[in-house]
Amino acid sequence: MKKLLYPTAIIALLLGCKNSSHAPVITQQEDSLEYYPPTPKELPKEEFRYYYNVAKNHFETSLLNRGFNGQILIAKNGTVVFEKTIGFADMRTKDSLSNTTPMHIASVGKTFTGMAILHLMEEGKLNLDDTLGKFFPGFPYEGITVKMLLSHRSGLPNYLHYLSKIKKDDTCYSNGDVLSSLYTIKPGLEYRSGKRFSYSNTNYVLLAMIIENITRESFPAYMKRTFFDPLQMKNTFVFANQDTLAPTPSFEWNGRYWAPDPFDCTYGDKNIYTTAHDLLKWDQALSSGFLFKKETLDSAYTPLSNERRSIHNYGLGWRMMIFPNGKKFIYHNGRWHGSNAVFVRFPDEDATMIVIGNKYNRNIYHAAAKAYNLFGVYNPRLNQQYDDSDDADDTSVGENSIKEESYTPKTKSPKRRR
Repeated sequence: MKKLLYPTAIIALLLGCKNSSHAPVITQQEDSLEYYPPTPKELPKEEFRYYYNVAKNHFETSLLNRGFNGQILIAKNGTVVFEKTIGFADMRTKDSLSNTTPMHIASVGKTFTGMAILHLMEEGKLNLDDTLGKFFPGFPYEGITVKMLLSHRSGLPNYLHYLSKIKKDDTCYSNGDVLSSLYTIKPGLEYRSGKRFSYSNTNYVLLAMIIENITRESFPAYMKRTFFDPLQMKNTFVFANQDTLAPTPSFEWNGRYWAPDPFDCTYGDKNIYTTAHDLLKWDQALSSGFLFKKETLDSAYTPLSNERRSIHNYGLGWRMMIFPNGKKFIYHNGRWHGSNAVFVRFPDEDATMIVIGNKYNRNIYHAAAKAYNLFGVYNPRLNQQYDDSDDADDTSVGENSIKEESYTPKTKSPKRRR
């Protein structure tokens, strides 16, 4: 493994600011809590104030006054320009939420699983063209490769769907249970393997097991040793059912506790708890080029599902939007029960947007979808005033991802607002 730089060293390498394409907001007001927080040393005052103003104005209007409970962080060149933590870690006890409270990031965790696989590839411990029979003898679906799992092109059905038809209230399905079900139930493929994109959590459950197969250690332990500890992500962990540490709970839109269900115990597809600040460390480790080879990162961010012409696509563990004007950003969304997460990386501007909530709130996705033009001209159609009207192009960072990355048990009651 290459030597990992600690976050302070990584950020120090990235302090060369790029010129903003926006005209900065210049003011004579001094830094103060009344007007502005202290200007970070790493950014010119005018640039900091521009990003602080537009981020503050946008999120106060679109999210913070709309029942948001969670963490927001906006960074430029690795430097935090706006952040806000608001609400409760547990709405039943009214324990305050802090910026060190680990929160469930749902499918955003797939970015870690995917990069862990690519790390093993760089070490020569696997090949992306390896078929699953190499790791799971007698695997009942032929020709499915590691790369197909990473890019959601395996055709394997989502275990959340077919196992939900089997009522076992006393069961919390493990990764091993999901693998076993493919042997015993043998659900049909949704599509012929390799022919098209079909988002399935099953893919990333199997990837976590491949990591365990190769490393001979648990997925939570491997992630801690390989990424979390070296990057000083002190408030980040993979939850496993045997853990005694109670994870931060999630809640429905109305504040009602979201009770556990049989699908809370799998990892690889979800179950990473972290903070906005720790996610920024992950972002900067990727941006620095010291964690992975450039060609590895380029392959992760290359669109692999091109059957339909679209600005939306998926690479190796990452979603992306590629606009007609050539602009591109990398991201992943997530939802699990009442937990919502958005993690967006803007390579051209070296900017990062992170939003995590533990009370279900669709506005998280809508606010993020209307924020990307804060950083550059990505979608000229998007109104710069950020009104509340719906724009079909914006749903790629919101509703499309909600449908693909979320699961609501059909047996739950009472009915939940969707």
